[in-house]
Amino acid sequence: MKLGAFSISLSVKDLQKSKDFYEKLGFTTMAGTMEQNYLIMKNDSTLVGLFQAMFDGNMLTFNPGWDQNAGNLESFDDVRAIQKHLKENGIELEKSADEATSGPEHIFLKDPDGNMILIDQHR
Repeated sequence: MKLGAFSISLSVKDLQKSKDFYEKLGFTTMAGTMEQNYLIMKNDSTLVGLFQAMFDGNMLTFNPGWDQNAGNLESFDDVRAIQKHLKENGIELEKSADEATSGPEHIFLKDPDGNMILIDQHR
């Protein structure tokens, strides 16, 4: 199963303070804006998403179809195929994708410890 680019998505209290902190760790802004209340920060191939007032808690994020630079991958597993595999293996989803559609879609699930996982396909 190809899950695509990986990042951690953090729910932050103060986007500017978080941005300043991660810049001191060597991260630079790759996407998002302060006005949009989110920034995607990058250090080499490591991605950290900073989101203010968009969701509760932190989550692991996978982006099928993208590499670590948000570039399109030639070959990838569609989120609906990933969903089918997960369901066939007894994984419960918090939010399922509409299997009658194609293109952008996402699913949510939790690991055994309750950590949220987002599989978010943008194309």
